Amino acid sequence: MMRYIRYAILAALTIVLVSVALANRETVVLELLPSGLAELAGQNWSVALPQFVVIFGGVAAGLLVGFVWEWIREHKHRRVASQSTRQARQLEREVNRLKTERNKDKDEVLAILDEAG
Repeated sequence: MMRYIRYAILAALTIVLVSVALANRETVVLELLPSGLAELAGQNWSVALPQFVVIFGGVAAGLLVGFVWEWIREHKHRRVASQSTRQARQLEREVNRLKTERNKDKDEVLAILDEAG
């Protein structure tokens, strides 16, 4: 059931994106610098693209900036999680070492029963 809902949402999104692309097919010129700065620089790079490419490119660039920003912002949380995992492994090794030391002089059966309980 969920698969069909996912397909329906993807189909609706595809229809919306295709209709936006068809409605915005006219060509626009993108310039790197405003005209005043271009005169001072002596050169201005420009490119002619369909308007829907500019729209979708802007959305994609915004998503990319947002993902990178969030990844940088969450760095401290990933660091704390990594430290906690490292500490848990170290404590686990210490517990296993202490159990081994404690059960070293015991009978094997008693050591197994003590470890299980």
